[in-house]
Amino acid sequence: MAQYAASRHAAWLGAAAIITDEVGRVLLVHPTYRQDDSWLLPGGVVESGEHPHVTCQREITEELGLADPPLARVLAVHSLSPHHPDVQTGTPSPGEIRFVFDGGTLTPDQVEAIRLPREELSAYAFLETREAVQRLRPVDGQIMLAAYRARLGNTATAHLADGRHILDVPALDRHDVHVRYRPLWDSPLHRGPVPERLPVQQAWAWCFTPDGRVVLVADPGPRGALPMLPGGTVEKTDATPEDTLHREAAEEAQLTLADPVRLGWVLDETGEVYGGVGPNARLRLAARVTAIGPATVDPATGHPFARLLATPAQAAALLGWGPPGARQAQLAAETARERWGLPTARAATIKEIPAEGMRLS
Repeated sequence: MAQYAASRHAAWLGAAAIITDEVGRVLLVHPTYRQDDSWLLPGGVVESGEHPHVTCQREITEELGLADPPLARVLAVHSLSPHHPDVQTGTPSPGEIRFVFDGGTLTPDQVEAIRLPREELSAYAFLETREAVQRLRPVDGQIMLAAYRARLGNTATAHLADGRHILDVPALDRHDVHVRYRPLWDSPLHRGPVPERLPVQQAWAWCFTPDGRVVLVADPGPRGALPMLPGGTVEKTDATPEDTLHREAAEEAQLTLADPVRLGWVLDETGEVYGGVGPNARLRLAARVTAIGPATVDPATGHPFARLLATPAQAAALLGWGPPGARQAQLAAETARERWGLPTARAATIKEIPAEGMRLS
């Protein structure tokens, strides 16, 4: 029996959590004991006889001062080889199995209550994923992204080996999708008509398929793909913002739309992104998708966009609009239900629209 026990594979166990603020930025902590100055997800080493979820709860309380942290589910399980290049030189590691849990979203009051053990952690920060991966060791960044995207996409637990998926790669990972925090969306959505003095510079829409989900497009780039609602800048050749929406939705996502309805508008105080044009309105609409064609090259960028199907709530999280975006998503869903009889989309896995398009019932 002793010989059999000695032959069993041994590995360290670790547990960490994906914790975000209300706009979806990921919480990282800065340890005092790492020579390479890298950061970490909150968590730590599983002690002898301890279950990983207990470790995660204990470490969150010890590191952040947050009592009774809720853990929703396991987002990722990762296996690290003992000779992986990210293992610290001189560390006699037998390899590691790490569990990454969903630690939920902190309210502003909970963020204010964070207290660090200064002998162990010197700082914490909520970061967009594109910035977070720059502060983590490469393999830790891969684990963080897979776990965070499993939460956003409502996909199954990600199983990773040395930072790579060992099963099917979900759509958000395949297209390297990131969330970008957009502080402009702290601005309220004005429900009335756009004042005549304000030019409409942009028209984006919540584009609903018959099952109540919405279409997002993701523009790939060297630092990952950023999701957007279909739509874009109002051009001089567009007679109305609705014309802008129809044109952009067809060019970016090959969508045929019907019955666009205005939900409201958001004030852009400076118009900096449009060359400093001054105060302007960004229009928000809802529309029905009647057809989705085969993917083509977007004439503005010279490459095809990824096309994703998500619930309105998932879309709001991916857009990084925070609580105002969640409220806007709810308004769009209510509009779709009342005007077109579309169902309320329940929690579902974010899926990719295939390159050949989709037939809509």
